Amino acid sequence: MTGAFETGVYRNVFMECGIPEEEIEKKVSDTFRTMFYGKEEERIYHEAGPDCGFLTDTGNNDVRTEGMSYGMMMCVQLDKKEEFDRIWKWARTYMYMDAETLAAHPEANMENEGYFAWSCQLDGTKNAWGPAPDGEEFFAMALFFASNRWGDGEGIFNYSAQARKILHDCIHKGEKNGTGKPMWDPDNHLIKFITECDFSDPSYHLPHFYELFALWADEEDREFWKTAAKASREYLKKACHPETGLCAEYAEYDGTPVYSQPGGNDRHDWYYSDAYRTIANIGLDYLWFAADPWEKEIAAKLQQFYQETAKDNQDGVFLIDGTPVEQKALHPVAVIATNAQASLAADGQYARDCVLKFWNTPLRTGNRRYYDNCLYLFALLALSGRYRIWMPASDNHTANF
Repeated sequence: MTGAFETGVYRNVFMECGIPEEEIEKKVSDTFRTMFYGKEEERIYHEAGPDCGFLTDTGNNDVRTEGMSYGMMMCVQLDKKEEFDRIWKWARTYMYMDAETLAAHPEANMENEGYFAWSCQLDGTKNAWGPAPDGEEFFAMALFFASNRWGDGEGIFNYSAQARKILHDCIHKGEKNGTGKPMWDPDNHLIKFITECDFSDPSYHLPHFYELFALWADEEDREFWKTAAKASREYLKKACHPETGLCAEYAEYDGTPVYSQPGGNDRHDWYYSDAYRTIANIGLDYLWFAADPWEKEIAAKLQQFYQETAKDNQDGVFLIDGTPVEQKALHPVAVIATNAQASLAADGQYARDCVLKFWNTPLRTGNRRYYDNCLYLFALLALSGRYRIWMPASDNHTANF
């Protein structure tokens, strides 16, 4: 198979399963409308002032770079420029850590200049003065797509310049004393869980993004991103269990599960919360680039695990070898959504079943809806052929739209 990057063709897996296009279009539109403009107990997006907006982590009542960058990606895929600009302005106004902001707060680390604070209160007050790399990589990719789809503006709306600056800081910090720590390990090209830790989070690995960073980042950094894409694909082979397809939330650079974060008590060697995103990312990487047949194999194995071994415990929590833990998933709808998105790569006997189960699953309600429903909308976009690579208008590549 050749990926969509080469062909410009995006599968509509729902249509392949017999669902009419008008029903798919309605479901995508209704889901966005509910998440962004639904009732207070349904939505996660809120406008702030005349030109800002933010997405709330409803389970923790804060604003995170994860959710803000996710919101930007949703908006650029659905051609929602006003909402995209509102979210980006809020992030740059309240989350970005420039020298002046850091200097005004003795508790802050000046070495984090150029990064985004990973968590803020709803009024923009920072809860933390450190970054989370998954936010930065989604910010950069969404900004590049915005540049390619809508064109660059001025200041913070010069999308491509902003994306290049983010990526430059992510990999060049630490090259000079006092400049902080990078988000990617300079030796092995693997993304870190946080800049202070020398281990990773498998769900942060987005080789399909890195392939595109290798086209659009600063020219001197493009070889780094090419290598990073290859390194991430190899890392995922180590982090995902060869029989179940499951991976831990955090893992060492050799793929070994990390039991707990240094200084913490919570376990992270389970297939839990963060980890659910990994198989969805593998599916999207295969759709876009089809770079490694292993992705088809591992996606099929994960679906087989859930449909056979975990058939009666699909909302359970597991060690990566499939051993059940006496706990239930905090985000059961996210499990269903990401298992379905795996069908972008998997073509085994359960690919269709996982897609139809997701199609018949409603958005999550209640205070934990944020994470589940973000992954829900991403799965809807990906499985309907609407999660696309946006190429520069001047590029004649077939993936341009």
